[in-house]
Amino acid sequence: METLRERKKRRTREALLRAALELFTTQGYERTTVDEIAEAVDVSQRTFFRYFAGKEDVAFAVQDMAESAFVAAVRARPPHEAPMRALRQAFLESWEEMRETVESVVPVELHLSMYRTIEAEPALLAARLRRLAVTEEALARVLAEREGVDVDGDPRPRLAVAVFGGVMRVTERQWSTREDCGPEVIRTLTTSYLDQVGSALTGNWRTT
Repeated sequence: METLRERKKRRTREALLRAALELFTTQGYERTTVDEIAEAVDVSQRTFFRYFAGKEDVAFAVQDMAESAFVAAVRARPPHEAPMRALRQAFLESWEEMRETVESVVPVELHLSMYRTIEAEPALLAARLRRLAVTEEALARVLAEREGVDVDGDPRPRLAVAVFGGVMRVTERQWSTREDCGPEVIRTLTTSYLDQVGSALTGNWRTT
């Protein structure tokens, strides 16, 4: 059970996170300072750095939580599942848990606004791609371990993760531009786009 001290620390961290995202999305990432984030929560700069290494760390805190949950979900999939099936089912079956993880910290509207901010800010977009590469490497190693192959000698784990990651990036981009951008929409879009991967890679796109 969470102690009073632990609860207070969690609430402070979450308050700093919400304040940071609100400032990033309203006045811009580059124009926001750590001092402003701390002041918004009425704590010191020193307190901010107890919870986050810096602005980039807080900017991606929610995404990091969701991605860590997804990697754990892939690792927990039944060993008989094929790699792409494991990735797909891990996402679909852990979606509610990931959604609840995000919404326990920030409203989905703020999460969506932050996604748009990341896409629009060159420094954040570069950081996002760098961090995605780390997550994708972790997923490739999970798949390689599941399948009993050498991740450095067999390209298939990284190829599978690259395809899945591409679908997720297309999904997120489409989700962020829709008016009906509720959390269930991204699950529906992901299912639809994963179903089209086979025909997109090997099918004939031309109509006669």
